[in-house]
Amino acid sequence: MLAKRIIPCLDCDLGVPHGRVVKGVQFKQIRYAGIPWELAEEYDRQGADELIFLDITASHERRETMAKVIEKTSENVFMPLTVGGGIRALADARTAFNSGADKVSVNTAALKNPGLINDIAKYFGNQACVLAIDAKRRYGREPGKEMVDTPDGECWFECSFYGGREFTGIDAIQWAIEAEERGAGDIMLTSMDRDGTKDGFDIELTAAVSDSVNIPVIASGGCGNPEHILEVLRDTNASAALAASIFHFGEYTVGEVKECLRDGGVHVRM
Repeated sequence: MLAKRIIPCLDCDLGVPHGRVVKGVQFKQIRYAGIPWELAEEYDRQGADELIFLDITASHERRETMAKVIEKTSENVFMPLTVGGGIRALADARTAFNSGADKVSVNTAALKNPGLINDIAKYFGNQACVLAIDAKRRYGREPGKEMVDTPDGECWFECSFYGGREFTGIDAIQWAIEAEERGAGDIMLTSMDRDGTKDGFDIELTAAVSDSVNIPVIASGGCGNPEHILEVLRDTNASAALAASIFHFGEYTVGEVKECLRDGGVHVRM
């Protein structure tokens, strides 16, 4: 049995010298959380399985800053590092890998140019390509969309891009299936409705996507306590759970989360 992964996420604002980690609610209401490499080293000590860096203010001018952040982090952190935000071409992916990243995450650029997934998988391997999906519930039957029954009624899930600022009309389940066919090795699935709310993961969204693909799905958005992680990993086929606020602000440690999962019958690396 494969162990389930616990993955802290560092949303990095590189608009200040050396960058900082921030956290928001539903992609808004941003507040300061810490220094990227300091948090990364702490999560490494706590036993996190992987770490995800997302450049939430991605621009060409800040690529060099992000590369330096990854270089500094990888000096003392030995778990796998995923870097996302502003990965628009193979050259951006290569810069991330040369800086110490093990994987890159793509969202906006892949939605605009799906062939980018094929290219990254071809040149760097499927395991190095993570597709990020930021999805929002849309209620009411929609022709051509994958409808999902929820306690609040039937809905489908729409992909967004540009950090949740724009919507695409693309069905998240269908996009996940296509991404797997193109060579993505993981899917980082974020519920925009739950992001930062601490109300728990979107179980229906996570189950629908993880049941539709054969590659690992990382559940993201809404974690408020270890029981939420236990629920999503026990009740869906997600392979990993991502959390930010509960770790950044010292509410729980990675070790405490893993103890909860082990006690709940979920296999994790202790």
